[in-house]
Amino acid sequence: MNISAKSIINRIIVGTIFLSVGAIIGIYIGMKKDLYWVTLFNGKDLSGWSIESFDTDSQKEYWKAADGMIVCDSMGDKDHDSIWLKHALEIEDFELKLKFRAYRDSPGNSGVQVRSRWVSRPDLPKGAWMHGPQVDIHPPLPWRTGLIYDETPETKRWISPSMSSWKIESTDGPSEWVFNYADSPNAWNDLIIRCNGTQITTTLNGMLVTDFEGEGLLNDVAHKKHRVGMRGFIALQLHTKDELKMHFKDIFIREL
Repeated sequence: MNISAKSIINRIIVGTIFLSVGAIIGIYIGMKKDLYWVTLFNGKDLSGWSIESFDTDSQKEYWKAADGMIVCDSMGDKDHDSIWLKHALEIEDFELKLKFRAYRDSPGNSGVQVRSRWVSRPDLPKGAWMHGPQVDIHPPLPWRTGLIYDETPETKRWISPSMSSWKIESTDGPSEWVFNYADSPNAWNDLIIRCNGTQITTTLNGMLVTDFEGEGLLNDVAHKKHRVGMRGFIALQLHTKDELKMHFKDIFIREL
């Protein structure tokens, strides 16, 4: 074998080794990325979180950290609009898991905004609004929990199941579901939300509630215009004029 041939073979061997090592590193990084859970709540205060609301509600203290939980309490006070507690992390594809505790005497509605954004627009009736999909949490009608409503003004309807407006009946929801209240043997609910591409799945207490394919909606003209649907922020909601008592804890996220 001449020197030129040996050189070529050596280069091939070295190149193969580098490609193999690179592939292994790439797989390892991908695995680490998929396994790396990050907490969004430190259990002590609302560091990393901020309130999104209208000026009339900016001084109201419905959201706070207490006893290792994020607490929302507007019981006895309906004089407010929708108020969101938004986390600072902007993210695209992810899996979010959290625990929430609901109360039978709390008639209000909550939810988890995903890939959402507080948008100021002069054409909006109130000048601003939280745009994007919301995974519903509704203690008075627990079968709604895990279904998806889209707050984007151009949409403003249930998207999973697909409805024409905000109106929905129990027959439109899941046939089976498990929902716990504070006085249940297991007082906490486990909610998992997975957003990957145009697909959103929600799982409540181990049961799949929603498997939504949002191609053509989450990436439509309106959602792209407001930069929501495919990327955005996570926020917890207090619905307008609702009396709500709800606790959240163990909030973790991992990027996909």
